[in-house]
Amino acid sequence: MDSRTGKKIRLARFFNAQSGKALMVAYSHGVIMGAIPGMRTLAEMKTACTEMRAVDGLMVAPGMLPALEDAFIGRNKPALMVHMDYQSHTRSVLPYSEGATVELATVEQALAAGADGIMTYLYIGYTDPEREKAEVARNARLARECERLGMVFMVEALSARERAHPEDRSIVEIASLYCRIAAELGADIVKAHYPGSLENIAALAETCPVPLLIAGGAKTADPEVAFRFAGEAVQAGASGLVFGRNIFEAEDVRATVARYRQIVHGAAA
Repeated sequence: MDSRTGKKIRLARFFNAQSGKALMVAYSHGVIMGAIPGMRTLAEMKTACTEMRAVDGLMVAPGMLPALEDAFIGRNKPALMVHMDYQSHTRSVLPYSEGATVELATVEQALAAGADGIMTYLYIGYTDPEREKAEVARNARLARECERLGMVFMVEALSARERAHPEDRSIVEIASLYCRIAAELGADIVKAHYPGSLENIAALAETCPVPLLIAGGAKTADPEVAFRFAGEAVQAGASGLVFGRNIFEAEDVRATVARYRQIVHGAAA
């Protein structure tokens, strides 16, 4: 037997067999942002997970998995992605000019808990090249562990200097660099933020040799704006979405999931 088989089986759980695309919900914001709408209480989170059961993948933080495990038990439930990292780059409360990352669990612990994959951050562009070296080495180590254990490895690639230089997100050469590095290190899936235009999404998808999923970002005041953005991202070449607040903060979470499934999978939804 070969661990590559395990990786293929788990990877297929995230992607629709007909459309070849994935709709994933990031439901791990609490570990970075605290108690935000849609996940203020455990009861609210359990209800939301039930309402989101039609998504292809659901990402939660390690500490919340025991309380939310029923969301993954049984047939026709989402694949489980474990949010492996804590990071202090992007929070608005007690911010740092440059943050840091740290792992919250091991790959083996995630595997033992039933996870299909893990997600880590890859920050490129620190002012200190030694920090970038350590970040690359850390992600490479996790990639090799996922290969050994047959786990899906998803990397959210970002600019380490984005707080001081928010324009980095819209410079396609920079976004393409860190997405390509993530793939070259061994990511099975790369998660990227909207890079400023649909043309840039197309460029990222073309130069990233593994499936590229686009993040949803902050909740939009008008849900139709997020729906339109999602449709355009998929049309531009993205292999799917990793949305969070635009789904779990919606007034009707179940109906919102159904709408996004139609956008991502079309007739296969």
